[in-house]
Amino acid sequence: MRGTSAALQPPADATAPVRHPEAPAPGELLGAHYGQCFGCGDEQPHGLHLQARAGEGVSLTAEFTVKAAHQGAPGLAHGGVLATALDETLGSLTWLLRTIAVTGRLETDFARPVPVGAVLHLQAEVTAVAGRKIYASATGRVGGPDGPLAVRADALFVEVKVDHFIDNGRQEEIRAAMSDPDQVRRARAFEVNP
Repeated sequence: MRGTSAALQPPADATAPVRHPEAPAPGELLGAHYGQCFGCGDEQPHGLHLQARAGEGVSLTAEFTVKAAHQGAPGLAHGGVLATALDETLGSLTWLLRTIAVTGRLETDFARPVPVGAVLHLQAEVTAVAGRKIYASATGRVGGPDGPLAVRADALFVEVKVDHFIDNGRQEEIRAAMSDPDQVRRARAFEVNP
């Protein structure tokens, strides 16, 4: 049995997550929150191009195809890329809560290698909320949603204000995102863990 660190254990007063009434409907494709995001952005040539779909409650599914640019050992996905896929999937859960949050802690377990060309099927859910803290877990399976377990993670996200990105991001990208004439794209650029 795997253990989770004390930092990822919700406190006794944590509450069950509640899906926001304006969250995307189950089955709806979430799309990229920002075109340059390495995890989900469609403008990143070597990014994961991860695509997530809203699930029931506060859960989602996602998948990405491991490309040659994602390898570490010959023919196998780099562990950091797999951790990024888990982080991106877990971060996308905040869309279902309609809050802005960043990764505070991410613990990953690697159960089996993931070959180049494989599709990694990810499932994630928010397990608890305590104040600004959001607790979540995810799994990644090779070849299908019921395929062999390859990776899993537990995470803690912390709710932040948009100022977190404005104050800490590179100003050139912040100005470009803030001046986008498409109001929806402008708002979404800051919705998900960077």
